[in-house]
Amino acid sequence: MREKLKFIIGRIKAGRLQEMKKQTIWIYQYAKRYWLIMILYTLLGMVSTVISLVISMVSRDLVDIITGHETGEVIQTFCMMIGLNVGTTFLSQISDYASSYLSMKVDAEIKTDIFSKILVTDWESLTNYHTGDLLTRWSSDASNISSGVLNFVPNAIIYLFRFISAFSMVIYYDASFAIFAFLGMPVSLLLSKTLLRRMVRNNERSAAMGAKMSGFNQETFSNIQTIKAFDLIHIYIERLKQLQKEYISMKLDFQKMSMGTSILLSTVALLVSYASYGWGLYRVWSGAISYGTMTMFLSLSGTLTGTLHNLTSLVPSVISLTTSAGRLMDIIEMPREDYSHNDEVAAFWNQNKENGISLQIENLEYSYKTGTKVFQDASLEVHPHEVIALVGPSGEGKTTMIRLILSLMQSQGGSAFLFGGSTTKQASGSNTVALTPSTRKLFSYVPQGNTMFSGTIAENMRNVKPDATDEEIIEALQLACAWDFVEKLPMGIHSEIKERGGGFSEGQAQRLSIARALLRRSPILLLDEATSALDVATERRVLKSIMRDEYPRTCIVTTHRPSVLNICKRVYAIQNKSCVVLSEKEIDDMMRNF
Repeated sequence: MREKLKFIIGRIKAGRLQEMKKQTIWIYQYAKRYWLIMILYTLLGMVSTVISLVISMVSRDLVDIITGHETGEVIQTFCMMIGLNVGTTFLSQISDYASSYLSMKVDAEIKTDIFSKILVTDWESLTNYHTGDLLTRWSSDASNISSGVLNFVPNAIIYLFRFISAFSMVIYYDASFAIFAFLGMPVSLLLSKTLLRRMVRNNERSAAMGAKMSGFNQETFSNIQTIKAFDLIHIYIERLKQLQKEYISMKLDFQKMSMGTSILLSTVALLVSYASYGWGLYRVWSGAISYGTMTMFLSLSGTLTGTLHNLTSLVPSVISLTTSAGRLMDIIEMPREDYSHNDEVAAFWNQNKENGISLQIENLEYSYKTGTKVFQDASLEVHPHEVIALVGPSGEGKTTMIRLILSLMQSQGGSAFLFGGSTTKQASGSNTVALTPSTRKLFSYVPQGNTMFSGTIAENMRNVKPDATDEEIIEALQLACAWDFVEKLPMGIHSEIKERGGGFSEGQAQRLSIARALLRRSPILLLDEATSALDVATERRVLKSIMRDEYPRTCIVTTHRPSVLNICKRVYAIQNKSCVVLSEKEIDDMMRNF
């Protein structure tokens, strides 16, 4: 049983080491781009070490001159020591600058890279993570890696060089002092093994707790209106206090362990220091060494002990770095969206700009990852200058269909194509493209809820078309029936929109969102309950305005309100996991019974 347990533990350790190796290689992919700065930083640290050792020797000479053990120029030796200390300070400032520069460059590069990779990560996979967790990984973990890059290879080389050079000097002048330099090593090594295990667990707990708190804060601030409306303020304050209590408890547990470790290490360091001091006094009293040499040995002993502690402290730093790297790798190693068809889609659009684009879905099948079947043999089609509607009870798959059309989700069966003009897909021949993430550039999408960003109305509009003129923006606002209230604002299209569309009613924000989508001039417009906050008259007016537009736009509307169905070319009802075209009588019945 004991041997089996040892085998299992060995396998676990081997797995952890392999994982750390993989994470270290990932960090190296960023750090290697700045190898010149890292070499400079390492050389500066080594030069600073040499100067410090020379200072110890000059200090020895100065003490021996003053105590009469040697003859020499006191002022000259003293000035030399001052000059060396000034040089050390100067090198330290350059080294700090190089360290800051490297950290900032790596931090910016990692965050940019992670940010871009998150945006092209498979949408369904990404939804498994809380937004707060993503933000923590992107900000805190990336910063942890960038700030810790210099605590790995460069500092390891500097500390090792400092230890070897100081130890060599001790051996050269009096080998007996070398014994004291190693007195504290067994304790340091033993504690570093314990700290390694504790650090792994603490980093994992700390990262999980940080993500939990970040998620709580993000959701709370995003839903302040709901919290106030339900009078939940005291509940959320108590929840925050509980989270803080858990966080403090976790930190204190590790702090207690660190405190005990520090006390033990400090005690060992003091014992080593006093033992070295006592041995030095004995060697001076016996005439074996001078008093200046003793002070140099004491300085070198402190350097050896401190450097050994620095080397062992690199282990927790490496654990922290690899833990952060692992959390980021979890994100960027998720499936990526395929944008390899960008050129094909661009050519397809250039070919069909004048006549517009049709969409056809045939025998579509889709199930959630939980196994729940949403669509089975679903089909629909829509052509330029047409508005079709998707209707059905909430939760039956209207929004899911929109996400499938946008390739945010991938179907498990059937086909979905875009083809030129108003013909059928078969008649269009080779003038077709399958729906992929690359085809999103052909869509304008207005989802449910408020999707406006903070900034001016014009800035929001130009998010989708940076070169849009004021006249084009006003035209889009008119088309979405939004100009009637925008023109009355003191600053017009340059009026400010607060966060989450603040300052405007839900209906106004929806019309602004529709105007933004229309400004993009995409051939296909998707409105997912995008008129739900409008009154029936305004809703019909917006859709009729879109239909009257001469631009060959193809429009799909999802709605749970049948009030606009009689102006749609076709109405598809999601029934029995399929899309069924409703007859005029069925549409009339829906409108009458609504």
